[in-house]
Parts: sequence; structure tokens; C-alpha cells
Amino acid sequence: MQSRLVYGTLAVASSLVGLFLVPRELFIPATFVATGVMMASAYVVRLAPVGKRPLSFSLVVGAVSAVALYGVFYAGNAGVQALNVPGVSTASEGSIYALIASPSNPLFLQVAVLAFDAAGYEAYFRGVLQGRLEGRLGVWSAFAVAGLDAMLHVATLNPLWVGTTFVADSVWGLTYHYGGGMRASVASHFLWDLAIFILRPIT
Repeated sequence: MQSRLVYGTLAVASSLVGLFLVPRELFIPATFVATGVMMASAYVVRLAPVGKRPLSFSLVVGAVSAVALYGVFYAGNAGVQALNVPGVSTASEGSIYALIASPSNPLFLQVAVLAFDAAGYEAYFRGVLQGRLEGRLGVWSAFAVAGLDAMLHVATLNPLWVGTTFVADSVWGLTYHYGGGMRASVASHFLWDLAIFILRPIT
């Protein structure tokens, strides 16, 4: 089982780094590949239990978490603009949105890729990695997994993306921990994705 975890994590890491290095026009299909690898690896390694809380509770926690995270990003965007930190600008943020919410990508494709993104990331990073670390680290496992994902995003060479990844993953990890499992974190991730990429991008 331990070897499966190692190979699964290497496969997920490789697929993510590959995703960040492909040409922009291949980002959408590469995202489906990377999230597919995450889901397949989660199945092979075996997910932690999804949680015993009622589905309605998980969905409410996920929705509240998504709204709170959106608020954090809204405030962070205002801070970036006000502080004018060298090498970090909202233009970098805009380039992230453009990869998915491009006018050349039909709405159904944007929603589909965001659904796969939420399911794949949460299945592996929360359902597998955090699920296994919680016994030893408790709530701190949320930040350990967020740190791993942020390190993988260094391949984007985009400091803002690395930082926002850590923040978002930390919130989804806390949602997973306090919300009763992966259903809450998937709901939060997907609803936040819809808001930040399609409904109300922050630029």
C-alpha cells in the first residue's frame, strides 16, 4: 500500500508539472489528463472514507467555505493592487483566468473542466494525502498538503499562483477536516471555481 501511495503521488506530481509546462492552447485538454490521473491514482491508492456527515451538512459547509475563500481572494486582490509588490501583480492573476475562461472555450467546457478540477484535486490531495496524514498531524495536515501542492505550482513560475494555491488548499483542507470529509471540500472547490473563473472573476 505504501508503494502505491508513492507511485500515485509521483504520477500526480508529474501530471501537474506537465500541465503547467504545456502550451496555452493545450491547457484545457492537459487539465483533463492531469485531473484524470488524480482520480485514477486516488482509486488505485484508495480514498479515505468520504465522511459520515449528512450530505446536506457537507454541501452547506462547502458553500460557506467557498464564499469565505472568495472573500479572502477579493481582499487579497485589493492588497496586491495597493501594495504594488514587485513581481506580483493582478496581471499574473488575469493570465490564470484566461487559461480557462477564454471566449474560445464554450461555457459547458469551462464548467466541465472546473468540475474535473474540483473532483480530481480533492480526491487525491484531500481524499488520499490529507486523509492519511490526519491521524498523525490532525488539522495541521491541511497545511502540509497545501504546502506540497504549492511547491508543485512553482513550475508555473508565477509567484501569485503559488501563494494563492497554498491559501486555497489550506481552506479546502480545513473544510475537509471540519466539514466531515471530501464531499464538503469538493463542493467548496467547485463552487469557488465557478465564482472565480466564470461568475465573478476578480481582476
